[in-house]
Amino acid sequence: MKELKKQLERIDGKGYKAYKDIKGRYNFNDFTLAIDYVQGDPFASPSRIRIIVPRTKTIIEREWFESSVRRVRTEDWIAREVGGAIKKTEKHTKGTGKSGLLFIDQPGQKVIERASVNLTEEVITICLSIGLPAQGRKVLGRQALDLLLHRIPDVMKKSVFALNKDHIVKALFLADQQEAIRDYLTENGYVSFVANGAILPRESGVSDRPMQQKAVQFESPESMEVSLKIPHRSEPLAGMAVKEGITLIVGGGYHGKSTLLHAMEHGVYDHISGDGREYVLTNHHAMKIRSEDGRQVTGVDISPFINNLPYGKDTRSFTSENASGSTSQAANIIEALEAGADTLLIDEDTSATNFMIRDYRMQQLVAKEKEPITPFIDRVKQLSTERHISTVLVMGGSGDYFEVADQVILMENYRPFDVTKKAKEIAQESARQKEGGETFGDARKRVPERSSLNSQKGKKSKVTARGLHQIQYGHTEVSFLQVEQLVDPSQTRFAADVLHFLERNQTLGNKSIPELLDFIEERINSEGLGSFSLFQDQHPGDIARIRRTEMAAIFNRIRTLKIK
Repeated sequence: MKELKKQLERIDGKGYKAYKDIKGRYNFNDFTLAIDYVQGDPFASPSRIRIIVPRTKTIIEREWFESSVRRVRTEDWIAREVGGAIKKTEKHTKGTGKSGLLFIDQPGQKVIERASVNLTEEVITICLSIGLPAQGRKVLGRQALDLLLHRIPDVMKKSVFALNKDHIVKALFLADQQEAIRDYLTENGYVSFVANGAILPRESGVSDRPMQQKAVQFESPESMEVSLKIPHRSEPLAGMAVKEGITLIVGGGYHGKSTLLHAMEHGVYDHISGDGREYVLTNHHAMKIRSEDGRQVTGVDISPFINNLPYGKDTRSFTSENASGSTSQAANIIEALEAGADTLLIDEDTSATNFMIRDYRMQQLVAKEKEPITPFIDRVKQLSTERHISTVLVMGGSGDYFEVADQVILMENYRPFDVTKKAKEIAQESARQKEGGETFGDARKRVPERSSLNSQKGKKSKVTARGLHQIQYGHTEVSFLQVEQLVDPSQTRFAADVLHFLERNQTLGNKSIPELLDFIEERINSEGLGSFSLFQDQHPGDIARIRRTEMAAIFNRIRTLKIK
């Protein structure tokens, strides 16, 4: 502490690069401050520091991190507490650029494994970003002294050293319950659970917070209701369980169809207490599918859905720089299966109509031999029976899906009703003919070429995340605006680290895309999120875990991708 104070007083008023002298480790009374990276100028990316606290100086108990689920939840809670303390101690710092910035990668409504807090048997490590104060290009040493020697200890005092045991235990109990519900889904053949009393509508289209007023609480149809005995709760938890197979969500416009599906698609993540969706849980490997006009598609076998294109274009290895709605949706499904998805979540509002259905009248007018598309309605049952791939589908415009559905949920005024029996009776009147053959078929394995990953831009390699839905990869912009289950920019930053790692370490080899995804997950589990970082000596505090399905979606949208 004294040495850091001395250094800051010495460099006060000097050129900004003098801050490089303070890089290193400093012992405070209750923690160690590690200054890992010092920014080159006031406008550059913030400096990176770590606060390393002996666990014995906190109330953190061993049982709070005895499983990966509990560890992630405890780290999540600490990150929230540190973020709250940063806001409480916020000061206006005069200066240039990012002067006075103090930041932690703080969670939102969802609980996602992050690198901002790391908990081990011995220590708790908190990763922060700071803006070292400057006036123009000159060091403001006294303001830096206040930031590092006063404000940061104050933040620690109000967060890590002021943790409330009851609050953490409550969060851990919720984590245990959510894990128990997921286990129940797997063991009993369900893909999703929505608890009675859940608040599904959000505050607005751009907010993930629950609607506070006039929100209708969810209530399961009696025929679909199950009661679960879960830990830390005396009464069973009741709610709607969606079976594996094909589920339709139908109803009039603005009656809650898409709201229910949206809650299910975000149920792949756990939510915090008070979110309204704490007990809305969906299979971890469920993936939202949509059409995506204009996306890059490389070497994907879309022949189960599209064949006999004009001019003999190959659909066993389909490539396009500007895919149509139907070809992009076909590719999205095949890529999802390749990445390990076992549940498809589809909304007709974001689907290509000609991909979803070809009705009886159209069949009469346009002969099958003149139509290259086998619509999803003729493949969805095959996916279920042959591949054990479930589908949850919002459908308001075509009753032909009644025939293939295993269960039909009608939404009226945000309340669900089981109308499966009535839908099946109506389906008997259908005159539509099945198309596309008796089986789904096998998609070919894709192995990327090593040259696919080339991030050189001039003399340097450039891989940078830009917000939630874009990565600058060399000269190429990788855009994935319509990958809807990507929810945090920290996940995008991690995806950028992974792409750069695969290139640097020539990891592609002869691995297929599923094998690459396996490799990524195994490395995360064994060595942590930071093991993909280019700068191992700097804390990777602003990254969060990405599911393999979204990682595959980003990889598949690299415009330079080539398949062997």
